[in-house]
Amino acid sequence: MSKGTVLVTGAAQGLGRAIALRLADDGFDVAVNDLPAQADNLLEVVKVIQAKGRSSSLHLADVTVEEQVKATIAEVAQVYDGIDVVVANTGVATWATLAQMSVDEWDRIMTINCRGTFLCYKYAALQMINQGRGGRIIGASSVAGKRGASGLGAYSASNFAIRGLTQAAALEYGPHQITVNAYAPSAIDSDMRKMISTSTDVVGLVSFIASKESRFITDTISVNGGMYFD
Repeated sequence: MSKGTVLVTGAAQGLGRAIALRLADDGFDVAVNDLPAQADNLLEVVKVIQAKGRSSSLHLADVTVEEQVKATIAEVAQVYDGIDVVVANTGVATWATLAQMSVDEWDRIMTINCRGTFLCYKYAALQMINQGRGGRIIGASSVAGKRGASGLGAYSASNFAIRGLTQAAALEYGPHQITVNAYAPSAIDSDMRKMISTSTDVVGLVSFIASKESRFITDTISVNGGMYFD
């Protein structure tokens, strides 16, 4: 028996793929999204999920394009008779000082990270409100969204924005029994120890905040081994 339906964006590889597979292991049916250029990789994710005995479907779309996000949410809801969890995982970063960064690159990072997350939050919430059974919305942030990082000015700014967006969305959607959280991973590298937050650390957190047991949690949650405390 399915625990519900999840949509994971940016699921063709890396952390998005790991999240999609873990939630399938948890008993969810999993719809996966990525750009058309990632179609082959995304199809492989679908096959792996189906081999686990869960339903899965492929949805190609650019999360920065409103009509594509809206259509994807509608498609998934139609296929599975609703959506219970949306993981807005898509994000990019570029190493460059603020003096070196071009306006075009700044706009690209802000568009993918901020606009993409906003659109996923918006249309996920509209669908869940219409369903009337609550839900879970989960975004991707970073420790750079809690403490600015040299060489990652645009990425830091975008993740601070995602943190604020997550808090505002949690307040607005809470009355509809929809929680909104974000995960904020980082790496640690010091003379005393070397620890990197891995996909396993993040997917364990996502697994919990996607569950019914997380009904009273709304936050941007650090996954950094003690590098930074709120």
